[in-house]
Amino acid sequence: MPEDESPQSINMQMQLPETMELGVFADFANVWHTPNTFVLDFLAVKVPIHPAVDPGTGAAIEGAPGILETRVAARVRIPPEQIFPLIAALQAQGDQWLAESGRSEPPENWVNLQ
Repeated sequence: MPEDESPQSINMQMQLPETMELGVFADFANVWHTPNTFVLDFLAVKVPIHPAVDPGTGAAIEGAPGILETRVAARVRIPPEQIFPLIAALQAQGDQWLAESGRSEPPENWVNLQ
């Protein structure tokens, strides 16, 4: 594109099918990527954390991390070029929500799912 031409602006018109208007509830998201795609899995917790059990005996495994059973409520795949605008939009909306709600950010370690 020649230097004196500016990119053409685009107005986006978004349509949301009625079946999606309510959305889905998710307790948290998991983000991963392939060489060509970023994947956002929005997860809903099925039951509270429970101990890991030995399948043979059914006994709790001492010292093993607890198990958090979840289901994928929604999976969204986006091209890599969109991840950084998405990060910026999430940060802007998060900052706006904090300002409007008067709440402070959650502690750094508010959840530890490793």
